Amino acid sequence: MTSLQDFLDARLAERRAQQLYRSHKTLAAAPGPVAMVDGRELVTFSSNDYLGLATHPEVIAAQQRGAALGAGATASHLVNGHFGIHQQLQDKIAEVTGREAALLFGSGYMANVGVINALIGRGDFVVQDKLNHASLIDGGRISGAEFLRFAHNDLAGLERQLQRARAKGNGKILLAVDGVYSMDGDTAPLAPMAALCKHYDAWLMVDEAHGFGVMGSEFFPCAGSAAAAGLDQNTAPIVMGTLGKAAGNGGAFVAGSRALIDYLTQFARTYIYTTGMPPALAAGCLRALELMQELPLRQTLNKRIQYFRERAAQLQLPLENSTSAIQPLVLGCEKTVLAVAAQLQQLGYLVGAIRPPTVPAGTARLRITVSAAHTEAQIDGMLQALMSALAAVEVTV
Repeated sequence: MTSLQDFLDARLAERRAQQLYRSHKTLAAAPGPVAMVDGRELVTFSSNDYLGLATHPEVIAAQQRGAALGAGATASHLVNGHFGIHQQLQDKIAEVTGREAALLFGSGYMANVGVINALIGRGDFVVQDKLNHASLIDGGRISGAEFLRFAHNDLAGLERQLQRARAKGNGKILLAVDGVYSMDGDTAPLAPMAALCKHYDAWLMVDEAHGFGVMGSEFFPCAGSAAAAGLDQNTAPIVMGTLGKAAGNGGAFVAGSRALIDYLTQFARTYIYTTGMPPALAAGCLRALELMQELPLRQTLNKRIQYFRERAAQLQLPLENSTSAIQPLVLGCEKTVLAVAAQLQQLGYLVGAIRPPTVPAGTARLRITVSAAHTEAQIDGMLQALMSALAAVEVTV
């Protein structure tokens, strides 16, 4: 027999030996983008606060006003935890995404797991990209539906899986994909995916965690990657977005038809059986979405991304093919990534060192994230520090 302590010690030792052990960095406050990290001032290129709204004074002031409604919602949304501010936020999300309605969730993880399990089960099929976020994968695994996967952004592979599912019977088919992939920064080919869904009578669910607020169309500029691909409520009927990234706050939502939202209100267990969003958070999210509409934040972010990629190209850094705020530099070796990230931190810059199992084995990387709040001088400084760090660790790129 193995004691719990022996089991824990062995597994943790294994993680350390594999260079996969993770530990916290303690920040004094949200980066803006400069932050105090473990007592040192660092410029952060590791945050998902793509528009700089986490430290925007109007968002903070809105949260403080919302706190006057109470520290917490006190109950689930369906008992007595649904306030006027929650409804205002849901209405604003529907407006911004071009959908009939929206529903708030505690987190993107809870939203994805809840939606998938509310819509499909035994006898059904869930089809997913192999690089999907863990929340989509876990939601599919526990749903009881047959779980079919295809190679990243492989439309031919996707069609084979849709054909396979449809040939097995009349079960419901749900295709769930990330709109923007959090570790690669690339986007899903959503328009042809939607066409395949129409052909095989499948439902398309798009995770807009990293697209909402920073991508969109002419009429819905902050709606996300589905809107950018020309899709609407009919062609992309299920949209999940988070409020802790571009919106700078926390929580998540699902947007779609009124019927979809009514259905999820009745059957999404991760919505029904949990306390509602704190009113202060809802108020901050609402103001953040209003600022997305009022200010040229998305345009500023795109300028910063373009500037970063131009300067990186001049330095011959082999970035991945990403036009999003996520700019990965794949180094492969876990030990190397940790060493380069440590050198960067010594030079005053915080960049995420991403290792398996978050990414496939052999693809450990620096995950550099650009924000509208960064200055060109900060981008130049980080790139020069990166070149110095790579040279110190003797990495050839």
